[in-house]
Amino acid sequence: MPLIVIQNERLLPYMTDRYDLARLRQLRRFLDRQGTFALAPLRTQLFPAAVVDPSNRHSGYQHVWVRDNVHVSHSMWVDGSVRAAAQVMSALMRFYQGHRYRFEDIVQGTVKSADPMSRPHVRFDGVTLQESRETWAHAQNDALGYFLWMYCTLACKASVKPSREEIDTLGLFARYFDAIRYWEDEDSGHWEEGRKIEASSIGAVVAGLRKLREYFALLSNGRSKARSHEQSPGISDSFLKRLEQRGRNELSRILPHECIQKSPAKNRRTDAALLFLVYPLGVVGETMAARILKDIAGSLEGPYGIKRYVGDSYWAPDYKEKLDASQRTVDFSDSVETRNRLLEPGQEAQWCLFDPIMSAAYGRRYQRTGKSTDLDRQTYYFNRSLGQLTGKTGSFREFQCPEAYYLERGRYVPNDQTPLLWTQANLLIAMKLMEASLQ
Repeated sequence: MPLIVIQNERLLPYMTDRYDLARLRQLRRFLDRQGTFALAPLRTQLFPAAVVDPSNRHSGYQHVWVRDNVHVSHSMWVDGSVRAAAQVMSALMRFYQGHRYRFEDIVQGTVKSADPMSRPHVRFDGVTLQESRETWAHAQNDALGYFLWMYCTLACKASVKPSREEIDTLGLFARYFDAIRYWEDEDSGHWEEGRKIEASSIGAVVAGLRKLREYFALLSNGRSKARSHEQSPGISDSFLKRLEQRGRNELSRILPHECIQKSPAKNRRTDAALLFLVYPLGVVGETMAARILKDIAGSLEGPYGIKRYVGDSYWAPDYKEKLDASQRTVDFSDSVETRNRLLEPGQEAQWCLFDPIMSAAYGRRYQRTGKSTDLDRQTYYFNRSLGQLTGKTGSFREFQCPEAYYLERGRYVPNDQTPLLWTQANLLIAMKLMEASLQ
């Protein structure tokens, strides 16, 4: 396997290509002392996307993203902090309870889903639980699918106990997905860019619907500890099963591609967002999972991280010199071609979100197969993830989790969104699954 770039040499005494539990726990204690996994919630128990101070407030990362918070909640759940995980998801439920009309208007046909601002919002003020007036690419079916998946995961375990009204809201998600025909709906997806039919978004909705079916089955059978044993009216198991199957049929047609639409602006062979269909969502079988992992490693993996996709111009070389602070993180969903002019081929930013999930995916596979090659790959990507933690140079504290490394005057450096909470969450998951493999 290729050599691993280590940004902070102080990690070297803790790293090895053959971990045991004692050494892994020593590493965890060291990183805990450095604050690598430290998260500071807002008073609502939600989390901003990144640590923001006056110097980088222009980024907008002080907002709450639904997708990021679901991944943070999931990492807490994997780490055994079930109450904290439930608090995050309960706060997101409160937001959607307060904005049910977004779903209802589209289900009833009184507004058109073509307008992303009319859709349920996926980025908002996490302190007030109010929508932001800023124009944004809210057509993100993956974010809503993630919410449904994680909330129902907790509900199935009675870690959240939905009220009658909240159960109705869960059912409303299903009716909304049916109304927009999610299996053929063009959305802006994980990266909030131009709208297209994306396998990564369809898969997230499939995962959410699958968990909703499981939870409603518990309600119907009286085995749930929810406050009400009544399923949301009008939402039958057969309806949910048909709705889920619509998405599965489309995944069978699209995968392993991200998008197979003919337009060159939409068609995409490989996207790192497909990785989440392998872990944590688990909506693809073993053969397709292996294909996705291989494609991402072969097409997107670089020495400093993993590209989101070939041709990604976000944090293109010398991004901060080419765009002023107010332009770097604006909504490019309708004008990404303008930003694409900044990119030099082969010099995309390399992100830190994905190596921990590659490690987790191989870890789950090793725990099923017992094959040493799977453990080797799990360890390799785990060590790549550690190598991405910030070093002594630059403007960031040591041992922080960047969003990405990008080229600045010919050298790869962390971008402004450091630490990114989604990266922190994924690294914590990789740590826990390494522990599970060693046990």
